Amino acid sequence: MTTDQRGEAAAGKGAKGTLSRPLMIVLATAVGAAVANRFYIEPLLSLVAGTFHVSTTAAGLLVTCANVGYVIGLVLLVPLGDLVEQRRLVTLMLVAAGVIAAACAAAPNLPVLMLTLGGLAMLSVCAQILVPLAATLAAPEERGHVVGFVTSGLLIGTLSARTVSGFAAGLAGFRLIFAVAAVVMIVLAVLLKRVLPPTPPAQRQGYGGLLGSVVTLVATEPELQRRMILAFLQFAGFTVLWTPMAFLLAGPPYHYGATVIGLFGLFGVVSAMAAPVAGRLGDKGRSGLTVTLSLALMVVSWGALALGASSLVALIAGIVLLDAGFQGAHINHQRTVFALQPEARSRINTAYMFAFFLGGVAGSSLAAVVYDAGGWTGTCLLGLVLALVALLLWLLRIPRRRSDAVLEGVPDAGA
Repeated sequence: MTTDQRGEAAAGKGAKGTLSRPLMIVLATAVGAAVANRFYIEPLLSLVAGTFHVSTTAAGLLVTCANVGYVIGLVLLVPLGDLVEQRRLVTLMLVAAGVIAAACAAAPNLPVLMLTLGGLAMLSVCAQILVPLAATLAAPEERGHVVGFVTSGLLIGTLSARTVSGFAAGLAGFRLIFAVAAVVMIVLAVLLKRVLPPTPPAQRQGYGGLLGSVVTLVATEPELQRRMILAFLQFAGFTVLWTPMAFLLAGPPYHYGATVIGLFGLFGVVSAMAAPVAGRLGDKGRSGLTVTLSLALMVVSWGALALGASSLVALIAGIVLLDAGFQGAHINHQRTVFALQPEARSRINTAYMFAFFLGGVAGSSLAAVVYDAGGWTGTCLLGLVLALVALLLWLLRIPRRRSDAVLEGVPDAGA
């Protein structure tokens, strides 16, 4: 038995005895709190501009710094999950995130805040190490459910971060949320150090070879390529909704203020409940069917969202449907790619999430242009096209993918 096989076997044995419901909750909480660090700054830009007496354009560069830091973390830090003992790695990353969050809270000027915020966003990719770690700790027959449950924390953290940040800023300015985040990171680091089982490193190669192997994985795994394309299209559609949402809600017929607009992100949290359900369906051999239905749900959602230009009920229904469909497909994509090469889960997640993130960048850029040219109707048409392309690519898959029956010994009903 090779070192990689021994590591996987050890993880499998640990899963059945150590991945309890409380541990799943801790992992989901840590994932949500880590990823939220990247989004706290977005509703605070005007406050930062006023505090440091800079233009809103200059303050807007903070979002760019956060995005750049996140990409650097995806490329350089997430692959370490296959090389370094993961309990030690995530503990160190959370402690470092706590220190840097405190530095954000104490930043004396904009350049320092830009630097520290970029570092905090880079360390927020700890969430992308914890998700494959949860998959490793889970028994094969429950892996989809576990990945779905833990990933629901990521969705909740992403959607609620702006609301929580805006609320904290209303109490004590932009610094408070980073001070709170610093404490949360340290507490989670201590907690994970105590409750996580040790996981043997899956790889013994050098760091340079580890990074290079990400490219090799993409080149040699057609199923990973396919799921990356779908992830790109799905997250592009997701951001097409959320990028111009504030403009729609601020204008007629709604005329909502910033606080109320921020609360709309919480409607998307409802879809987090779809993640464990979608994962459990995958565990029961219905991964292909679940992806098909989820992508179809995303297509249908854009009809409701189009009606949302004048109907609040339709708008809320469209948000819930789009996010639920997006989450259901995303969980089953991850479940499948994590099974391709168990010893390379962190590197596979690096490739998958990199495509995922690029889709978000493309979607937000397209949405800004399309909304200016075609308003909400044009935005919904763009989202519909992206959803239809994803569904067609999924349905027209030739040659047929390696099924989950091959990957994990679980029968798959296909689409």
